Amino acid sequence: MEQNAKNAEMQNQDLFEFASFDELESEHIAAPRYSYWKSVWRTFIRNKFTVGVAIFLLIIIAIAMIQPSVSNYSPIIAPNINNAEMKFLKPSAEHWFGTDHVGNEVFDAVWAGARNSIIVSFACTAINMLIGIPVGALWGFSKKMDKWMIEVYNVISNIPFLLLAMILSYILGAGMGSLIFTMTCTEWIYVAYFIRTQVMIIRDREYNMASKCLGTRTWTMITKNILPYLISVIMTYISRQIPSLISYEVFLSYMGLGLGTTNASLGRSISMYTSYMNGYPHLFWIPVSVLAIISISLYIVGQRLADAADPRTHM
Repeated sequence: MEQNAKNAEMQNQDLFEFASFDELESEHIAAPRYSYWKSVWRTFIRNKFTVGVAIFLLIIIAIAMIQPSVSNYSPIIAPNINNAEMKFLKPSAEHWFGTDHVGNEVFDAVWAGARNSIIVSFACTAINMLIGIPVGALWGFSKKMDKWMIEVYNVISNIPFLLLAMILSYILGAGMGSLIFTMTCTEWIYVAYFIRTQVMIIRDREYNMASKCLGTRTWTMITKNILPYLISVIMTYISRQIPSLISYEVFLSYMGLGLGTTNASLGRSISMYTSYMNGYPHLFWIPVSVLAIISISLYIVGQRLADAADPRTHM
C-alpha cells in the first residue's frame, strides 16, 4: 500500500507543477494592440474603388508637378506664333491635346495650370487649417472670447468675397503670393467658426467636466480631450476645402484676378479658350475636364479618409 501511494505521488508530480504568482503579470490585459492610424489605413484600403481613385489622383498630381519642369512652358512665350501650320492642331499621337491659337501645346498649358492650381489650393488649405483650428478650438471653449469673435465673424462674413478679391488684387497685384493671401485673409475665420461649433457640442460632456474639476489646463483639454475626437470632422471639412479652393482659384483667374498673365492657370486657359468653342471645342473642354477630374478625385479620397478616421467605423 505504501509503495502504491509513493508511485501515485511520483506520477502526480510528473503531471502537475505549481504555477508561480506574478503581481505585474496579473495586471496584464490579454487584448490585441490597437493603433488608431493603422486602423484608419486598414479601413481606407478596404474600399478598392477609393484606392484606385487615390492611385489615379497621385499619378495626376505627379504629372502636374513634373511635366511643366520638363516642357518649360511659359504662357507669355509663344514659339510658333508666326508658324500658321502649328496653330489649332487637333489632338493626335504627336500632339496629345492639340495646339492653341498661337501654336502652344495645350498639353503643356493644362498641366502647368494644374500644377499652380494644386499648389495654391494646398497652400491655402494648410494656412487656413493652421490658423482656423487653434483659433476655433479656443473660440468654442472660451465664453469670453466668443463674445467678441462672433462680432468679428459677422463683419467678415458680410464682406463679398469677390469685392475683397478685386480690391486686394488691385493693391497687391497679380501673382501666386497675393492670390494665396487673398484666399486666406478671410477664409480662416470660416474654418474657425466651424471648429467652434463642433467644440461647443462636446465641451460640456462628462469627461471634460471631470477634467476641468481635476484642474486640467484649458489647452491640454482642447488638445487631448476635444481635437482628437474631431479628426474625422476636420478631415471631412478638408476634403471639401481643397476642391473648393481650386474652384476659387480657377474662377479668379478666369476673371483676371488670379495669377496674372505671367503664370499658367487652368482658369486663364479656360477664359482664353472660351472664344474658340465653336470651331475648336477641345481647347475649352480639355482644361475643364482636367479640373473636374482633379476636384472630384480629391473629394472622393478626402471623404473616404474622413469616414475611415471616424472611430465608429473601427468597431
